[in-house]
Amino acid sequence: MLEEVERWLGRRSWSVADRPPHQVLAAKQRTGQTISVVLPALNEEETVGDIVTVIRRDLVEQIPLVDEVVVVDSGSTDRTSEVAARAGARVVHRDEILPRIPAVPGKGEVLWRSLLVTGGDIVCFIDADLREFSSDFVLGIVGPLLTEADVDLVKAMYDRPLAGSAGQGGRVTELMARPLLNMHWPQLAGFVQPLGGEYAARRSLLEQLPFPVGYGVELGMLVDALHLVGLDALAQVDVGVRKHRHQDGQALGRMAAAIYRTAQLRLARGHLVRPALTQFERGEDGFEPRTYSVDTEERPPMVEIAEYAERKVA
Repeated sequence: MLEEVERWLGRRSWSVADRPPHQVLAAKQRTGQTISVVLPALNEEETVGDIVTVIRRDLVEQIPLVDEVVVVDSGSTDRTSEVAARAGARVVHRDEILPRIPAVPGKGEVLWRSLLVTGGDIVCFIDADLREFSSDFVLGIVGPLLTEADVDLVKAMYDRPLAGSAGQGGRVTELMARPLLNMHWPQLAGFVQPLGGEYAARRSLLEQLPFPVGYGVELGMLVDALHLVGLDALAQVDVGVRKHRHQDGQALGRMAAAIYRTAQLRLARGHLVRPALTQFERGEDGFEPRTYSVDTEERPPMVEIAEYAERKVA
């Protein structure tokens, strides 16, 4: 298995510099594929506008690579929608998409619903909390999908500095996701950022995948894509450094629980004995328990949704 991963690293790991903008644009024009960029956003007024501005400036106006930039607001209470729209994005509110199915909180929920309000042959997901954003994040991950016909999903890889120190992976990645992948899906051991929120895929793949509604969506998508299209259809591209807002340890604990649940479902399609996580916070009388539910719901492949099928026919 290690030899297979090493061969994959040699064949399917690139740098953004390997495909300059003019080459990627030429491939888009040659193949006629369209590209949608989706930003799932919840209270990201400080960063979402800058990200949209950079994408539109570099990849819509300077070179016509991206066909649409869509921000899906999942219930922000700040000015996220206003800022994103002013920067030039089309803003869609989560609850307005597929109202027949009541929305639940979670990033995966937003990504799943975004397939109904975008039209690109290639869909590129970008987290809305990135700072000092570079359009290389988009250019790097859509490039292989335009130039390599047998690649279906591309993840960004990058350094993730924490408190001024360099680092390759996030804390949940190193403590939860990487051990799970190495032990249970060793073919995926070569991914530097398996939980990264910046990746692009062909719509034809995304519409066949189930979407965990919460933080498990990235791990679930990677594992399911492996089984559906095989390792050689997956790739990664080095786009440099990712800077973003870091969450506290307890939030990371809840993320880890959701990711473990996602992995467990794929290992056995079983049920958690207790789909909840109890954490502790110090209060006036000592440590007090706080119990949170673990995301257990998954949305079905989009091709099974009648409204999506009707849209494709139309």
